[in-house]
Amino acid sequence: MPGSPRRTTLATVAASAGVSVATVSKVLNGRREVAPDTRSLVQSLLREHGYVPRSSHRDRTEGSATVEMWVDEMCAYSTEIIKGTIDAGAEAGVAVVVSGTKSMGGGTSWARDLVAAGRRAMITLTNGPTKAQLAALSRVRLPVVVIDPLNLPDAPVSSVGCTNFAGGLSATQHLLNLGHRRIAYLGGPATAAVNQARMQGFRAAMEAAGVAVPPEYVRTTGFCYPHGLQEGAAVLDLRPAPTAIFAAGDESALGAIQAARARGLRVPEDLSVVGFDDTEIATMTSPRLTTVRQPLREMGAVALRTALRLAAGERIDSRHVELATELVIRDSTVAA
Repeated sequence: MPGSPRRTTLATVAASAGVSVATVSKVLNGRREVAPDTRSLVQSLLREHGYVPRSSHRDRTEGSATVEMWVDEMCAYSTEIIKGTIDAGAEAGVAVVVSGTKSMGGGTSWARDLVAAGRRAMITLTNGPTKAQLAALSRVRLPVVVIDPLNLPDAPVSSVGCTNFAGGLSATQHLLNLGHRRIAYLGGPATAAVNQARMQGFRAAMEAAGVAVPPEYVRTTGFCYPHGLQEGAAVLDLRPAPTAIFAAGDESALGAIQAARARGLRVPEDLSVVGFDDTEIATMTSPRLTTVRQPLREMGAVALRTALRLAAGERIDSRHVELATELVIRDSTVAA
């Protein structure tokens, strides 16, 4: 029945119509050897039960399929991931439709509309999807892959990310190797899983070096430029002030650099700064930013390939894939 959380099967429709499953299958596949009245009845019941065909059938009958991609906001970080997703889609002969999260619904009818529009799978670059949205997508058998979510959904879902802990560890070890001991951490939202991992990498490196971290040296607000500007100003006004900052995002690192310049500090002579992401802006700023490289385009490509495998009913080796990070040393860090 409409609105039922249970998936409708061909057997359910066949029983309602008083015909065989084979007859329903013939109607779905456009076979001609079904009487017009029977065909009309079956089609009506398919609509009434909200039956959604498997992706393999959609691929054969609906022409070029597409993958839906939800994005919270456009920035240097998300742009790189989108490029990787679109390029991988082009190689696979699949179009990628990028939508803002305002288009996200919560009911089954919204999910059915996506399937009716030819979507084979869903990729999200958001702080979601919600449990209700996942349930709606599950009912219409639309697989979901989330990329580097701030918080992993409660329900089991496939995801792609990077080695955030290792990245935080390598960034901090680099500063320690340069002789810095007063190192501040500017992170994202306190409860975000990616922030927790990067921050734990920072703390692990500091603890291994036997360096205490004052509580006021750790700030968790967000990954964007205004957050780095605000929190960078806060730590640089401390006494003693840090000689180095590890910012958990390239944009927040640039905000911290601006906060330093506003106080007459030179980067890197007076303050070393390390970012995280290695987006295009890391090489467009002066000085060029030392940062932890996430393989952003590859993350998008892996998400696209995983989504297509799920849509085809294939088994995947792991629900969560982590790609390796790499420290890229440029001009924003020097010896203490």
